[in-house]
Amino acid sequence: MEVDLSKFYDALTKHVRIGSFPVAVRMVKPGEQLPERVKHPAQDLKIKVATCQAIAMARRYGWVVAMGDEDISCPLTAVVFGFRKASDFYMKGQACAGMYTETKEAGIRSEEQVAKFSFGEFKYILVAPLHRTTFEPEVIIIYANPAQILRLLAAALWKSGGRLTSSFGGRIDCAEEIIVPQRSGQCEVILPCLGDRVFAQTQDHEMAFSIPADRVEEIIEGLEGTQKGGVRYPIPSFLRYTGEFPENYMKVVE
Repeated sequence: MEVDLSKFYDALTKHVRIGSFPVAVRMVKPGEQLPERVKHPAQDLKIKVATCQAIAMARRYGWVVAMGDEDISCPLTAVVFGFRKASDFYMKGQACAGMYTETKEAGIRSEEQVAKFSFGEFKYILVAPLHRTTFEPEVIIIYANPAQILRLLAAALWKSGGRLTSSFGGRIDCAEEIIVPQRSGQCEVILPCLGDRVFAQTQDHEMAFSIPADRVEEIIEGLEGTQKGGVRYPIPSFLRYTGEFPENYMKVVE
């Protein structure tokens, strides 16, 4: 399905007013061609990066970035996105235990519930700011404050009603941003993880919202419909009231 990205960018600019670029994401399979003018961190920047860093480069710098195994610094990303095989150490919960879980057994449960791609399934993680995207995206990630996320949530529920359900693990949020919505076809609210905040410098006030690309038209309709219904950002304050003042203030005038 071809997505009108410029129309979506305009809708986000008008109705949500986010402070950084929305990011389009595509998982690139072996043999699939990359677009022109793509930055490869290891080759072009002489560094390795975490997935969250590449997303931050797209949303803050406006760069188009492709990450392969040679570009990835985060071992957890490398395993979860299928670029490297998981070690016994990882499978036994030891990367989680002592930091996020009390025991290795609890760590195993945490690792088992992280969404993953199969080993070798993809060659690159490709990210780009929405306005510079020349490829067909699979997921669009938006970083915003909680009130703006609420605005997107309302838009996502405009057609169907009900509730949006997301799950939170507190770590490896790149899997929640990309793998989960790509597989489920549903929008996701994301609580950025510790690594996202350390390496990608995501701020305390920021959350994220992921949208499968084939839901874009629905979100545009939802933004327009809820705007007409009175749901908007910035959220209007109720100002039509008479305030009360200290007693001494009232003695200033006769």
